[in-house]
Amino acid sequence: KATRASRWLRRDARQLRRTNHSPYIRRVAWVKEIQKLLRDRRMEQATDVLKLLRKDLGLEGTSLNDILYKNAAFLNLVDPISHELLLSLAREMQCPKKDADTRKSSDKICRQLIYHLTPHSKWLRQSMTRRKSQACLKTTLQKKLSSESVDLSGVPLSTRDVRQVAFYLQNNRDTVVAVDISFTELQDENLKILLPLLASLPKLSTLALNGNRLTLTILKELTEMLKDPKMFSSLAWIDLGNNVDIFTMPQPLLVALRRRCSLKSSLPTIYEYTEGQP
Repeated sequence: KATRASRWLRRDARQLRRTNHSPYIRRVAWVKEIQKLLRDRRMEQATDVLKLLRKDLGLEGTSLNDILYKNAAFLNLVDPISHELLLSLAREMQCPKKDADTRKSSDKICRQLIYHLTPHSKWLRQSMTRRKSQACLKTTLQKKLSSESVDLSGVPLSTRDVRQVAFYLQNNRDTVVAVDISFTELQDENLKILLPLLASLPKLSTLALNGNRLTLTILKELTEMLKDPKMFSSLAWIDLGNNVDIFTMPQPLLVALRRRCSLKSSLPTIYEYTEGQP
């Protein structure tokens, strides 16, 4: 029998999914709701919200064993950090210690989740308005490439903006090593505009697409492109986490990346890549 709280949660989930925001908006809202419920000692309701969050991120197993041994697909998770934090949070809530200790440790995990699931780019650190961020985008794309990286994380990109980015990449195709277009409200249609250009960049090794509104449809297209060794010829690392319904990396995509990294003993992990960033 459904409780009033569970009915409210289902209604709230439907409303959040109907918005035009990127999925990370609703996911962070749920984490904050869990924090509030735990502080109010409403463990049952917090557990219901956690179930919603885990389902939305494609993780419905109840234990680490379920993920590591019973479902091989989970070995290729696009966002292992979120899943590890969610498992830790579930353990804290299912096996509570002292009441105060549980709230403290759970609150810490929630803060880590919020940080991981949200953008924290230079644009947002400066508390920029959308109008100001668009001005910075224009300035960035008009000046000569000063480094090997194109970092537009956190700047909402319209179709017109994406075409500007495409033109910019084309003019700097022999120099670009890293492209970060995470948390830019990017959808499949706009990424399709960029994919041919990204695929043609001879030195592109890292590509961040996380925190957007991308779906399995574009993942299939990307996987097909990677089967051609002439496309994305130097790509070694790609982040597709925190999108709509992309939860695992297809094996053909991983194999294609492995072939491009034949000089390395293994592919860089999310942890290794993050540690190497300034």
